[in-house]
Amino acid sequence: MDGILLESAFQAVLFPGVYGDVQRVKILGGGCVPSRAPGHTGAAPPAMSHLNGHKLHGKPIRITLSKHQNVQLPREGQEDQGLTKDYGNSPLHRFKKPGSKNFQNIFPPSATLHLSNIPPSVSEEDLKVLFSSNGGVVKGFKFFQKDRKMALIQMGSVEEAVQALIDLHNHDLGENHHLRVSFSKSTI
Repeated sequence: MDGILLESAFQAVLFPGVYGDVQRVKILGGGCVPSRAPGHTGAAPPAMSHLNGHKLHGKPIRITLSKHQNVQLPREGQEDQGLTKDYGNSPLHRFKKPGSKNFQNIFPPSATLHLSNIPPSVSEEDLKVLFSSNGGVVKGFKFFQKDRKMALIQMGSVEEAVQALIDLHNHDLGENHHLRVSFSKSTI
């Protein structure tokens, strides 16, 4: 992820698995800077164009290019107070392989989310309850006809979908399955 300045630290959660592989985040006075994966380029423009101005918690997300291209971890013994987080070994990284299909599935925020890595024991009702548990409204749901490990879920608004992605991406569904959530260009 190229150096991008985000208005608040929790917004950095939008990037792992959606717009790039965040390696590190450092909270600064007015925002935070996620640092990109080595050798990975091009994530900043889609993230900026897709997310800048979208609302989260009733306030617009503000994204600007940062002069910082890398986030340094604090030196040993240096007081950090939890302001720097290393995501280098995060299981949320989707863009490890060059030329991966994941690069073709980067979309702007929408009310419809693409879900994947769903175990057979999880029902439509289970997922509807999960996605409404954070206060969102589920307006529609559909498993993929040929692959029940994937589904589309439509939330009441784009803002609700953004919040659901933040809350539920990598959610443990049991059976060694962690839910993958991304924005979809499809509708239900």
